[in-house]
Amino acid sequence: MYLYFVLNTNSIIHSIFPILKKSILNSEVNIFLEEKNNIKLSVLGAAGSYINIYSSYLYSSLKRTVLILFSDKEEAAYALNEIEDMFGKDKVLFYPTSHLIPYQIEEVQNANVVLRTEVINSMNRTQNPKIIITYADALFEKVITKSELNSISLKIKIGEKIDADFLNETLFSFHFKRADMVTQPGEFSLRGGILDVFSYSDEMPYRVGFFGNEIETIRKFNIETQLSVEKVDEFMVVPNIDNSYNETFKVSFLDYLPPDTIFISKDLSISIARIENKFSKAEEVYTSLKQNIKRSEPKELYLQPHELISKVKDNSFIEFSSIPYFTEYKSVRLDQTEQPSFHKQFEFLGQDLLEKEKQHYQTYIAFQSEKQETRLQDIFSEIEKEIPFTGFHANVSKGFIDHNAKFLIYTDHQIFERYHRYNLRNSFSKSESLTLKELTDLKVGDFVTHIDHGIGKFMGLVKIKNDDKLQETIKLVYKNNDILYVNIHSLHKISKFSGKEGGEITLNQLGSAAWKNLKNKAKRKVKEVAFDLIKLYADRKTKPGFAFSPDGYLQNELEASFMYEDTPDQEKATQDVKNDMEKPIAMDRLICGDVGFGKTEIAIRAAFKAATDGKQSAVMVPTTILALQHYKTFVSRLKDFPVRIEYLNRFKTAGQKKEIIKSLAEGKIDIIIGTHQLIGKDVVFKDLGLLIIDEEHKFGVSVKDKLKTLKTTVDTLTLTATPIPRTLQFSLMAARDMSVIKTPPPNRQPVHTQLIGFNEEQIRDAVIYELNREGQILFINNRIENLDVLAGIIKRLVPMARIAIGHGQMEGKKLEKIMIDFMEGNYDVLISTTIIESGLDVPNANTIFINDAQRFGLADLHQMRGRVGRSNRKAFCYLITPPLDVITSEARKRLQAIEQFSDLGSGFNIAMKDLEIRGAGDLLGAEQSGFFAEIGFEAYQQILNEAIEELKEDEFSDLFVEEKEKKEFISDIQIDTDFELLIPDHYVNKVEERFSLYQKLSEIDNEQELINFKNELIDRFGKLPNQTQGLLKSVKLKWISKYIGFEKLLVKNNVLLAYFPVKAQSKYYQSDIFKKVLEYLQNNPFEATLKQKKINDNLQLYLRKENVSKIDDLVNFLERINAFINQ
Repeated sequence: MYLYFVLNTNSIIHSIFPILKKSILNSEVNIFLEEKNNIKLSVLGAAGSYINIYSSYLYSSLKRTVLILFSDKEEAAYALNEIEDMFGKDKVLFYPTSHLIPYQIEEVQNANVVLRTEVINSMNRTQNPKIIITYADALFEKVITKSELNSISLKIKIGEKIDADFLNETLFSFHFKRADMVTQPGEFSLRGGILDVFSYSDEMPYRVGFFGNEIETIRKFNIETQLSVEKVDEFMVVPNIDNSYNETFKVSFLDYLPPDTIFISKDLSISIARIENKFSKAEEVYTSLKQNIKRSEPKELYLQPHELISKVKDNSFIEFSSIPYFTEYKSVRLDQTEQPSFHKQFEFLGQDLLEKEKQHYQTYIAFQSEKQETRLQDIFSEIEKEIPFTGFHANVSKGFIDHNAKFLIYTDHQIFERYHRYNLRNSFSKSESLTLKELTDLKVGDFVTHIDHGIGKFMGLVKIKNDDKLQETIKLVYKNNDILYVNIHSLHKISKFSGKEGGEITLNQLGSAAWKNLKNKAKRKVKEVAFDLIKLYADRKTKPGFAFSPDGYLQNELEASFMYEDTPDQEKATQDVKNDMEKPIAMDRLICGDVGFGKTEIAIRAAFKAATDGKQSAVMVPTTILALQHYKTFVSRLKDFPVRIEYLNRFKTAGQKKEIIKSLAEGKIDIIIGTHQLIGKDVVFKDLGLLIIDEEHKFGVSVKDKLKTLKTTVDTLTLTATPIPRTLQFSLMAARDMSVIKTPPPNRQPVHTQLIGFNEEQIRDAVIYELNREGQILFINNRIENLDVLAGIIKRLVPMARIAIGHGQMEGKKLEKIMIDFMEGNYDVLISTTIIESGLDVPNANTIFINDAQRFGLADLHQMRGRVGRSNRKAFCYLITPPLDVITSEARKRLQAIEQFSDLGSGFNIAMKDLEIRGAGDLLGAEQSGFFAEIGFEAYQQILNEAIEELKEDEFSDLFVEEKEKKEFISDIQIDTDFELLIPDHYVNKVEERFSLYQKLSEIDNEQELINFKNELIDRFGKLPNQTQGLLKSVKLKWISKYIGFEKLLVKNNVLLAYFPVKAQSKYYQSDIFKKVLEYLQNNPFEATLKQKKINDNLQLYLRKENVSKIDDLVNFLERINAFINQ
């Protein structure tokens, strides 16, 4: 039994705050307040998160602004999460630093600049008390004065009149940039009666609607969807106040605070030391710069320690520290202790809570999620004791016991020894889908593939007059300057050409058979690959496999003990794997996710599930280092469970190998991890139930062939960090099951990526910065012969660094020892070849240098960068290259792409094509990569889809009976009308944007998506013109016609010709739908007539209808037939 109840966050405030009101510390604070003096207190003995909870109480009771100063960002971020949970986000402000190195203003982090400006603007505009959380580095940077801020801010309010030209000029004077689509702070777009603007003082941009010169509406909008989300009455446009153009007089941020602000600090002396160090660094940088560039002196731009001390002395100040900075201040000693560690001995935890209750303590446990709360309930139910505590849902980072006030707060993550992460909001960072849009958007001059005519050049949109009616078409240029105009309804046939990087691209000739022959050749080859994939799938479905038992208590316990919170994708992938394992046929699931997104954890859970059913698991990896890494990860995760784990690689002695192989055959080993040796002739399993393959494409052909035979009888789980293109995912769903993990773990920060030359000073500073925060450094250099030279340079630059060298040609044992020592923190810097590209997982390594970065492909750069930034610390990746003008344009593009797209999950984006082409090649075999280069990747995917569909209908029709029943008879429809259906220039001026909208429109295939698209147009561009209304109606024709059974609609001079399938043997003619269409025509003989004509020895049926003078006539007619079919 257990006694407990859960409070919401508001109730916990009402429950704990009365205790704090009576505390010793609060009594001392009240003495100062009663005497109307500034508070001057040093607090000793505080533990855990008490500083944050007491600061919150003080803010709540005194209704004054409270500034909490920490020495570093990490502590500040944890405090932010805790206090936001208590008061909500509107009362709590986070004030971060904008850049990392003094005078490197171009290295600002946009997200942080917005947060800083938001706080400064808020303090300038409102007198309402706030809690401000900050840290030393943030206060170090001075800011513009209040009067300067007021002079460069513009208020936008409903009902006010404002001239468009004035707006334009003002925004340019604020250094805003005009953009077609607003996605980042400092951008604006003015089109017709709509202004989109992204102020630096807000996390979302605003859309302002005008009626003439009067402001009629103001709405916030989402940068990803570009749709409005919330109406407001007014807002401020504030430029980037941290920008280098602003060389005006600067003041401390503290000058913005109200005079009655209460300063609370944790370890003020550390903050002062940090500011002192940063100021010395600023002076150093300034001295090195001043000969070349005119810059303000450090004291004008940055805060000096004495300025902070003076400000603190002038205000109320409470310091929490074991060694107070102001020894003259009155001190209060609290009797508090940190939350004890129970090492998951829940009996002890229960006993501790019972004893505390007897001693009249109030006991609280903070839960981060319902899952952890349920877990503790279940455990206490089993202990069968009445255990009293009050649970509440909140983000508390460290538990504590207050022996004076007789209360305690424990945290679930400390009880279960889980990793606790802070989470900083970053809603305004440029989204992945927009990045992807930029990469795939067509620009004039780009090569495209038309599925029927081959490779041409995209020359933009062209208007053609057709009997006084304007129509917009896509202009493509082919060999010999032949021109093809493509109807906007056929946009789905065009795709951006992406073949092999750097390959020569040849235009096809219109009307020649070359393209058709190439397509047929590709299709034959593709069919062979697809046949093998589907055959493997068919073999699995027919052979009986082992059905694993549903999850038991141990499985739930293992999953709940995961140190991190599962991401939704991870949760789904885990469930997919377990569902497959519980079926009586062999699993073959591919898990695809970026580096560090949690694939290994899923493999551990699957292997443990197999072990609880008495089955053995084999984990196969491509490299010896990875085998060792996985072994350590598996052992660490399963140490509290009854499983035996071993690993086999070339570092093991002959004797050790023999012993392991013997134990495997006897069934004494549950999980074995190794390289391809695991499928050698001498390795025999007693009862193999699960095969886990990491990065299968890195194994040789002979190994892959052996794996194929295993896959039909043994459950197989394959992990890959190379993304599989989405279209391929769907077409391959027929051949293998797939789970994609796209969500980054919470609070994985983007890796700050920078291109640099081989600059010794920069390298020294970056290494020292990392060592100062007790982190480790990776230095990648792919030439073994100069690793020693590099080690010498770093030793000379940073004598205290402990340096190790590692490469693949080293003797096995020696390399293994170096890797283990580095993982365990015995070295600070590892200088190595790309052996670290996949597998090395050192959460403490947060800086990586990649020497001669121009020699690597995008996928390699991305995967190497994925080795750092695996904890919640900011990570750095320095790409060292020769001057950009001496490297190839291809390499320059690659480097700029990786530097630009450092956002999370951008591995699926950046390098999107490079990685996807590689991923598809890995999946389908190297020979297929040749076709990508010749016909373009998108065309290849279309051909693959067709091939798989044909195989499903013919050779494997028995396997896909259910799909056949749902299948549409028409796969593609051609629509050609002489109506004026387009998006006019005056409505959307930019050609690229119009084309992008046409593309989006061509992909819509249901009513709801069409309504959403219509709302988006109205929201972004205003009222729809008639031609565009007609265009939207015409989209419906696509899915209605396909359903009815038309493969071509032709409207000319008010006459409609609607063609049925050209193949006389089409199964459509035996369908109920066709019978219904004939019945409709018999019932309505004057609506349309059924006719036929000869096309290539085939008689083709079609409908002819007169008086179709507008789009509504056509849509209404087809909707009547559709309604009749479905009645």
